[in-house]
Amino acid sequence: MENRKIQHRKKMAAPIIIAVLLILWYIGMAIACFCIPEIPFIFKILMAIIPAAISGVISFVLAERIKEIRSGEEDDLSKY
Repeated sequence: MENRKIQHRKKMAAPIIIAVLLILWYIGMAIACFCIPEIPFIFKILMAIIPAAISGVISFVLAERIKEIRSGEEDDLSKY
């Protein structure tokens, strides 16, 4: 049982790290866009909404992937 938990943690590490890095990247892009004064305000708003939406999707996909790993469906290709 304990060995299985360790295997699950190892399989979850890569998706979590990738998701966190991507979310930080998109947040950084939005912050950088707000720091440039020459950019019109409407563009700044769009550059905040779009990364926020993408970050939400990444979080949702990560949650789904964690559920798959915990339920034992590590290999998505076996469904096809």
